[in-house]
Amino acid sequence: MKVSIIIPVYNEAATVEKIVEKVWSLPLKKEIIIVDDGSTDGSREIIKSIEEKYRDKEMKFIYHPENKGKGEAIKNALKLVEGDIVVIQDADMELAPEEIPSLVEPIKQGKARVVYGARYIKPEQRKRPFLRNLANYILSLTVTLLYRHKITDEAAGYKVFLTSVIKDIPLHCRGFEFCPEITAKVLKRGEKILEVPVSYDPRTAEEGKKICWKDGFKALWTLFKYRFVG
Repeated sequence: MKVSIIIPVYNEAATVEKIVEKVWSLPLKKEIIIVDDGSTDGSREIIKSIEEKYRDKEMKFIYHPENKGKGEAIKNALKLVEGDIVVIQDADMELAPEEIPSLVEPIKQGKARVVYGARYIKPEQRKRPFLRNLANYILSLTVTLLYRHKITDEAAGYKVFLTSVIKDIPLHCRGFEFCPEITAKVLKRGEKILEVPVSYDPRTAEEGKKICWKDGFKALWTLFKYRFVG
């Protein structure tokens, strides 16, 4: 099965080239779709050099003239997907691309149609700042209560789908609310989410982390909204 790996990029000049190298080296039949979402820190120039370097490889590139949000980047990339499985890969170094094969394997084997890379299953990954763990707990508990499906990491960085599943879901998100919207709509359609433990090395806002507490409230609202509409 062919894997389509979507990499949305916004101001990740320090890591985007390394991420692409790691993803391309994976022992998978794959295509990579990179979306520069209006970067202003030099990421776009790096991506253009990647496009030149890998011009004879199965890579596709989208350049947004301005920042539209992670959700918009993913939606546009989905239009170009030709693989059987879709993987969302962030352009930072918080997650390890080497673990992608273990995430796609349950789908290849027909054991799942949706897989999330759960960051908090491994005991060592739970030793994080209290507020960050609390936010994750609240979001995951909300999913469990509203959608009757137990989950430990609603905001999982790695989300993996059988292509036919994600392409059949209308998405309205523009920003980070992609995560709660896709979670809500997948579960409302009767799909199950299989969680596979992954490694996680979070960065700080000073190091470039973009999601903040306001996004947590947006995520909660999105989960409640799509439980009863859409």
